[in-house]
Amino acid sequence: MDWSRIKTIFIITFLILDVYLLYQLMVKHNANQLEMMKETSVEDQLKAADITYEAMPKAAIKDQYVRAKIKVFTKDDIKELEGQSIMIRDESTLVSKLEEPYQLDEKAEPISLSAFINENILFGREYQYWERDDKKKTITYFQQYQNKFLYQNVNGNGKIVFELNDKNQIVSYEQTYFEDIKKLDVKEEVIQPIKALGILLQKGLIEPKSKVTKAELGYSTIVPLASSQVFAPTWRFIIDNEKSLYVNAFEGQVIPFGSEENEVTE
Repeated sequence: MDWSRIKTIFIITFLILDVYLLYQLMVKHNANQLEMMKETSVEDQLKAADITYEAMPKAAIKDQYVRAKIKVFTKDDIKELEGQSIMIRDESTLVSKLEEPYQLDEKAEPISLSAFINENILFGREYQYWERDDKKKTITYFQQYQNKFLYQNVNGNGKIVFELNDKNQIVSYEQTYFEDIKKLDVKEEVIQPIKALGILLQKGLIEPKSKVTKAELGYSTIVPLASSQVFAPTWRFIIDNEKSLYVNAFEGQVIPFGSEENEVTE
């Protein structure tokens, strides 16, 4: 047996292994550098476009998909609601007409509706103010899950729409509701909000000299089923206190919500 030859083979083998490991290390290093350049690039591009934004979290944020069932209302659900005439439409929508209009204050601040909602609306504490539409004379509240809005859903579920008269009084409302909300799978890291903002910038959806006045995490529908829906974590950016833009917080796609959900809410 030629030990000298075997020794040479081992030396060459270890040299090849060292080169391979060095290559892998360099690839990882370059990838990290590229990632850092991308993050810096987004910030630089925002600065170059004179787009300002509030401070955004840099620490890792984890979230997960959730599933919710569309509630089917029954007569037992509404029998204790007083001072209103209620009918159930298509099993999942409550249509209510108030016996006495409910007067709002002049500015119709959300706080002026809180007591009414808590006392007269099923599951009222699970909804939060979304928008007021003076043209349609409506005020809309969206359902929340763990303090996060359920933004987009099929057939307008998970919201309350109040109708107003000319005296700034609530005269009726329609309500839909998601129940049995459950978490799916395990939590995963969502993309950083600055990266989501960069996606919107690259697609030309943010005008130069704009101001991103708010960034928040909520949920939007990705799988609509007949009796339930699956939601994905979604970044929402409010631009100039006028419009909202949305990005899937797992996959990075821009979500083209309809105009009725594109108005600002604080």
